[in-house]
Amino acid sequence: MSQMPQQAAVPKCPSCEEPLEPGDRFCGACGYDLSVVPARPEDSPTLAVNGAVPAPDGVDWPVARDSDGHGRPAPVHAAAELPGTDSGGSPLPPPPPAPPAAPPAAAAAAPESSAPGVRFDRPDEPDEYPLQAPDPRLTTEHDAAAQDAAAPAPAAHAEPAAVTKVCVACRAGRVDDDGYCENCGHAQPRERDHMEQESGPIAAVSDRGLRHHRNEDAFSVGCTALPDGAPASVAIVCDGVSSATRPDDASLAASRAAGESLLGALPRGTHPQQAMHDAILAASHAVNALADEPATAREQAPHQNAPACTLVGAVVTAGLLVVGWVGDSRVYWVPADRSTPPARLTEDDSWAAQMVAAGLMNEAEAYADERAHAITGWLGADAYELEPHTASFKPDRPGLVVVCTDGLWNYAESAEEMADAVPPDAAARPLHGARVLVGHALDGGGHDNVTVALLPFPAPPQGAGSA
Repeated sequence: MSQMPQQAAVPKCPSCEEPLEPGDRFCGACGYDLSVVPARPEDSPTLAVNGAVPAPDGVDWPVARDSDGHGRPAPVHAAAELPGTDSGGSPLPPPPPAPPAAPPAAAAAAPESSAPGVRFDRPDEPDEYPLQAPDPRLTTEHDAAAQDAAAPAPAAHAEPAAVTKVCVACRAGRVDDDGYCENCGHAQPRERDHMEQESGPIAAVSDRGLRHHRNEDAFSVGCTALPDGAPASVAIVCDGVSSATRPDDASLAASRAAGESLLGALPRGTHPQQAMHDAILAASHAVNALADEPATAREQAPHQNAPACTLVGAVVTAGLLVVGWVGDSRVYWVPADRSTPPARLTEDDSWAAQMVAAGLMNEAEAYADERAHAITGWLGADAYELEPHTASFKPDRPGLVVVCTDGLWNYAESAEEMADAVPPDAAARPLHGARVLVGHALDGGGHDNVTVALLPFPAPPQGAGSA
């Protein structure tokens, strides 16, 4: 005997949100068929903190995971274990070929039994995305490996498993070509949301932060050799000016141009300080060229600025440290012997720095003002006369050079605060140290993009005196 679908007791229409009367089979406002609303389950699904959740009769729930690897309770199921639904309630496209399907009766019950389990573990969507974006390379590799392990050998005409991406937020929906989840609509991490790179003894990490919708920072790191064979390390960090057009393109073009210029000039015997000066000019030309591109001309309205960014960089050679900058990104010196004082090696091109230099305010008053971070120097076609700053230092002891944007130093402004945030083993483990510093900024609020590069400074040769 066939049975009518059990009507769900819901206070509002799932389609138009109009109030319903008890016993209604159709919505009086939009005519929505209420018989398709699944019955309310006897018990709400529960995530166990420790131990497994008893499975409801008739549903073979997978065993709950302890963690999803990011400090949050993991979903009760994985995308390959239960079918998901899109925002309209329709089943998602089937996964790769699986063993023979269950009998029709069991298959008919699957959408109702799986629907409550798809989304109850997902937090409410905020106005912005506070989740720290995981490294998309790791996510893609993990998902592809999981699919390769779970799916049988594909047929000759099947699509490669790598083309299917699973949402990093709900862990169930498929990601469309625009980079959004078809199930929950969450924007997926982009390549620049989180970047890491090691080059010899130096490393850099850049992260979108918790408040910005994209990462407008960029960096370039590399190692080369001077004509005498001595090693040289290079790091460039750029911060896009958010009020300008295409700030992410500006920072990327500047970092690449400056890095290539330095790595090309140092082996030819150019003095590191002159090479830094020339690299800043090369970065300026690269950013200026963006203003002439058709893409910028189409986007740019009369009231918008040309693409712009700031730049800071460092070159470390045997016994010599050279820094260069335009804008408010900084370089800090952290000695290996923490009993000796650290130092800040750059001066900001900013309103606050000008007030302090003119004697109109002390540093605490200037940086407490809402105009403190208004920059007075930058790279871009509409910048004032470009004045690259360079300086050379000859440290008499080993230490660590910290090159960073204000997304980090806002949470460790003084040299002492920065030294306290740097792990003691950062010179030996620069990538780990850079990750810790980015985490320090995210823990502090992550209001801006965060980028930091770490360059260990070697001990001076024996017999060499300090300058």
